[in-house]
Amino acid sequence: MTGGVKMSNEKYETLYYESEPNEELVAWNLGETALLIVDMQKQFILRDFGDAKYMKEIGEWEKWEPFHDRLDNIAVPNNKKLLDYFRKNSMEVTFGRIACHHKDGRDRSPVQRKQGWNNILLPMGSYEAEMIDELKPLEDEIVVNKTTDSVPAGTNYTFLLRNMGIKNVVVTGIVTDQCVASTVRSLADEGFDVIVAEDGCAAATDELHFSELRIMNNLYCKVMETDEVIDLLNKIKEGE
Repeated sequence: MTGGVKMSNEKYETLYYESEPNEELVAWNLGETALLIVDMQKQFILRDFGDAKYMKEIGEWEKWEPFHDRLDNIAVPNNKKLLDYFRKNSMEVTFGRIACHHKDGRDRSPVQRKQGWNNILLPMGSYEAEMIDELKPLEDEIVVNKTTDSVPAGTNYTFLLRNMGIKNVVVTGIVTDQCVASTVRSLADEGFDVIVAEDGCAAATDELHFSELRIMNNLYCKVMETDEVIDLLNKIKEGE
């Protein structure tokens, strides 16, 4: 049975949709809904390792500390909250992560070979490629490895979702304006309904984070906060 719940997201409205009704009837089925956690990996999130360690070594840590503060205090706890909810309710949990087959990274896409911050070399099986301990996948949860920004573009992720009858995806992860945004757009183009949990995501700056969410909202996804997502799912659950 399908549940119907109204939701509002005027905080993220832009000129494209400001004349549209602020509330939309959302009809989802919990059995057709998956959580997708994007790139919450040790390389990017740990403060004493990977990107953070490098930024400290080159004297750039002050610029990146707010990003890590948001990860530690907001994004990681909300990812854990959603993860616990989905597992408790026997809903599908999935992960997309950056990981290449060859240790020299020659199988990476051009976008992940670009010089600078996006020059990412994370071989499969390496410590840096692992999801952080707080969000460690269970043995039978799906983890797809990508050498692209978009999860669907670089993997068989949407093929797997369709095999399981999944139609709706709640997306979290990093960074909002790159891998998360690319993933959301791909999912939308392939016909999936998408919700982005705003406080389960982070970008280099809040400006980039919120700007990207406002761009994606309504057309590619609905932007909500974690508690709003859980409230929505609970109301759907009550109506099933």
